[in-house]
Amino acid sequence: MYTIQYLAIAMIFILMGYTIFRYRLEKLELSDLIVWEAFLVILLIIAIEPIKISMEIKKIFGLGRGLDALFVLTIGLAYVLLFKLYLDIDKVEREITKLNRELAIRLKEIEDKIERKP
Repeated sequence: MYTIQYLAIAMIFILMGYTIFRYRLEKLELSDLIVWEAFLVILLIIAIEPIKISMEIKKIFGLGRGLDALFVLTIGLAYVLLFKLYLDIDKVEREITKLNRELAIRLKEIEDKIERKP
């Protein structure tokens, strides 16, 4: 194995520990922990056997070099993560809008009660 592989493996283990630490602090949900740990396990497998993995991906995608296949796969995964992030942001925006509406209704009710009491 090359030095870069050892560095990648060490970094992946550090990231795995960090995600577990964030989960224990309740700053990460269980579903997110599972997704990130699965992603890091995949990266760990690729870091251990990069040539073998890239050749298998090359065969599946039918590209010329294994490294090209890894780039294509990585770009695809980046788009999936970006889409998930977009959906999460959209969900938070909808929740904020709903809370603002409820708050405005309650505020209006309080103002009406204050105006009725002379």
